[in-house]
Amino acid sequence: MDIISPFKITAKDTKTNARSGVLYTKHGAVKTPVFMPVATQASVKALTDEDLNHIKAECILSNTYHLYLRPGTELLEKMGGLHKFMHWQGSILTDSGGFQVHSLSHLRKITEEGVWFKSHHDGSKHFFTPENVIEYESKIASDIWTCLDVLIPSTAKESDARRALEITKRWARRAAAKYHALIPQAIAKNNDGSFNVPHSLLFGIIQGSIYPKLREDAAKDMATLPLHGFCIGGLSVGETREEMNLALKHTIPHLPEQKPRYLMGLGTPQEMLDCIERGVDMFDCVWPTRVARNGQVMTSSGKFNIKNNTYRTDERPLDDTCDCFVCQKYSRAYLSHLFRSGELTSHRLLSVHNIRFLTRLMERVRQSIADGTFLELKEEVEKNYK
Repeated sequence: MDIISPFKITAKDTKTNARSGVLYTKHGAVKTPVFMPVATQASVKALTDEDLNHIKAECILSNTYHLYLRPGTELLEKMGGLHKFMHWQGSILTDSGGFQVHSLSHLRKITEEGVWFKSHHDGSKHFFTPENVIEYESKIASDIWTCLDVLIPSTAKESDARRALEITKRWARRAAAKYHALIPQAIAKNNDGSFNVPHSLLFGIIQGSIYPKLREDAAKDMATLPLHGFCIGGLSVGETREEMNLALKHTIPHLPEQKPRYLMGLGTPQEMLDCIERGVDMFDCVWPTRVARNGQVMTSSGKFNIKNNTYRTDERPLDDTCDCFVCQKYSRAYLSHLFRSGELTSHRLLSVHNIRFLTRLMERVRQSIADGTFLELKEEVEKNYK
């Protein structure tokens, strides 16, 4: 059974596989390629919904594992869902929690039925299945749900990666069956190519580690399932840039063109452009806010650290090409002072700027695809961030 994916391709690059498009959700249109800020526990660290609107975020990512543990999916359902709870009007994608359970490998046990794990908060024992994760995402009421998967390190043996992939494939079928038992198929395409989307969407997760044959198998299998889009998982977890690109080479050609592709956990400019060149549409990462809390600033001419002495008396903005309110109002000298003084305001201001840098980069990418200048933009960014 195939289903309608509410995704419209608006432009293609003639020299690469890069494309721009629009993904429609029940909370509106998301222009792709898109960078999604990470709101793991219903908050992008140090930022408010006003900040997210200012930086023009159209979709954010939250996490089923963390929300299930705290504040709890029952509470979120009682509060009217995650959007209302955190006062966010844009789209939300929820990761199923497979990565978080993987990071707690010393506290987990995987079975055919699901995965047992212990809470990192209090050690209490919990059980995730493909079916109950869909139920939790339903209570969270996010716009895009993802299937429970098994993630293993990039250093894993091929035999271990194969076993994990086979479980992920079987779990995806169970998750899709549960989703379709809950959600009616009522997506309608309009005459202008847009879509009316009254309910949440479902994305499957493609695993296979760094092994080309496994990636090809995973993509072909996932393409047969009734899903609205695809997550490419198990990358950006320690593999080299070359290994990641090879995995994509053996994944993307086997996915249907008219459905969106989301590479999980990736957010550096060079790597995102690598993936866009190969046909990826969506990204998320904690990186821009994490490095901001360490003083790193991303700009159109490269990155620098606000802690360096040279910026203590620098009256310039962080980036004179940036339209964020931080660059419009504050000098490098002031931001250097805040950071050196341990003022938490510096975390917020540098995070606003860094995420706006990435949302601006995606705006430039979409325009370059339409103009046929994507490779020139990629070369410029590579030069500045090498």
